[in-house]
Amino acid sequence: MALARKLVQVLRKAKKLGQDDPRRIIHSFKVGFAISLAKKLGQDDPRRIIHSFKVGFAISLVSLFYYFQPLYDGFGSYAMWAVLTVIVVFEFSVGATLGRVLNRGLATFLAGGLGFGAYRMANLSGEMVEPILLGVFVFLLAALVTFVRFFPQMKARYDYGLLIFILTFSLISVSGYREEELLDMAYRRVSTILIGGFTAVCVCIFVCPVWAGEDLHNLVANNIEKLANFMEAFGDEYFKVAEDGESSRASCLQGYKSILNSKQAEESLANCARWEPRHGKFRFRHPWKQYLKIASLTRQCSYKVEALNNYLNSEIQKMKSNEYASVHI
Repeated sequence: MALARKLVQVLRKAKKLGQDDPRRIIHSFKVGFAISLAKKLGQDDPRRIIHSFKVGFAISLVSLFYYFQPLYDGFGSYAMWAVLTVIVVFEFSVGATLGRVLNRGLATFLAGGLGFGAYRMANLSGEMVEPILLGVFVFLLAALVTFVRFFPQMKARYDYGLLIFILTFSLISVSGYREEELLDMAYRRVSTILIGGFTAVCVCIFVCPVWAGEDLHNLVANNIEKLANFMEAFGDEYFKVAEDGESSRASCLQGYKSILNSKQAEESLANCARWEPRHGKFRFRHPWKQYLKIASLTRQCSYKVEALNNYLNSEIQKMKSNEYASVHI
């Protein structure tokens, strides 16, 4: 009785709060929806929760450059580049993280060297010509690299690196016009970026790694299995082999539709898998391109399966209409 009395009091209080301001009810529904959505994301793939903790751990690790005075004295405010590097390069899979780290590291190193060279060349030309030459160098390099980004092969694997190249070259060459210790600035920037990238790679590989190669392998295998399930369910449905299990058979008949839109995911996983080191049954020079060929053939089969499914549905509708007409005649 006491519990029931407390429950009634809580309900009355909730009713009064809702009457005082109906927006509180809407806010409660929003919070409940957000919680249910977060729960569903975690249940669909628990690796997402682990990935979130990994990112937090990596950022906390590189933040030590700010917290400890000896480390901060070595890099100063440039230590923030290590934190920013972890934030922008840490991806869900090992391959994606390695790809971004290598792109960022190589682009920063090359652009830093070219930027310093452009600054020195412009500096030797005299005070009047120096800003003009720097502007010309920035314009030419930025325009050229931006055009290279439009090539499909470059955009698929090196787009992030090309973008960082433009950023670093412009930063080094332009800031060199006002900065006196340009070489020291470039050295500290490259060093902190390498430290941040190394930290991200170590955490990504050694703490519950997610391999893009395994995800690609499982995705292609599951797509082939979905086609096989469709063919089996198609035979059962069309020839009426079994009368039970209608719901599972219907899901098998519709499962192939996810294959039609899987091309982008397959290509993304294949690009990430090429960056990954050997792991498990996936050795060096693993034939990742063959996965894309198999996936393409599977997708072509799924288009034919869609036509077959449409034919099945039309035949079933004809049979039902004929039965309906015969009954009423």
